[in-house]
Amino acid sequence: MMQKCKQLLLDKNINPVSSIDYDINGEIHTLTLEWIIQAYLKTEKKDFFIELFEKVMQGSQDDIETFFQQMGQLILMSSLSQNEIEG
Repeated sequence: MMQKCKQLLLDKNINPVSSIDYDINGEIHTLTLEWIIQAYLKTEKKDFFIELFEKVMQGSQDDIETFFQQMGQLILMSSLSQNEIEG
């Protein structure tokens, strides 16, 4: 499935190792598109993610960029929250 997602990105001339920076409480976190996809493919929400991903890939570059910004932020915040709970 990861290979299919990467190919969809490449078909839109988007490099899977492109990254997005997130400023969380003054600390910069950098996530690649590939990392975001892999992270979601490891969750129980992977089918939902794949469905959304395939739909957004039919949209514009702006739609794709917004999708990855939001999905990256969501998984990053979830990860940080989980670390706080466990810590």
